[in-house]
Amino acid sequence: MLCCKENGDKIDEIIERHRHNPGSIIPILQEIQEVFNYLPKDILAVIAEKTDISPAKIYGVATFYKQFRLKPVGNYLILLCQGTACHVNGSKKIEETLYNELKIRDGETTEDGLFTLNNVACLGCCSLSPVMMINEETYGSLVPEQVIKIITELKNQANRQVV
Repeated sequence: MLCCKENGDKIDEIIERHRHNPGSIIPILQEIQEVFNYLPKDILAVIAEKTDISPAKIYGVATFYKQFRLKPVGNYLILLCQGTACHVNGSKKIEETLYNELKIRDGETTEDGLFTLNNVACLGCCSLSPVMMINEETYGSLVPEQVIKIITELKNQANRQVV
């Protein structure tokens, strides 16, 4: 429970802020995920203990909603839209390009921890299809060559930060 020792005050503060709001498990999980970038299982147990909500119920909420992650994600979280407009306009080619460039499949993270790829049902940007988001940035009207350029730039940016 190393993560609890280092962030115990933050966890306590988040839980305390929502203590008097019945049904506040989703906001608690959202804020905890912001701290850790995912929901560590040992933290779910701490939340259960401190909120008197059963571990099964907390785990059920955390696994029901797509927004919650039980595994750490890479520095760059790629959300690739697979909605109808994106599918019709070539999202499968974009997906294949990402597979080839990153050597990962949907739901996986690169070995270096830099990229995580998640296919999503819809990003709500149909006029930009095919579209993907990387962290908070939206990339639209994609073609494979553009995807390669974006991934290369992000890799180079990450390498410059390491040096």
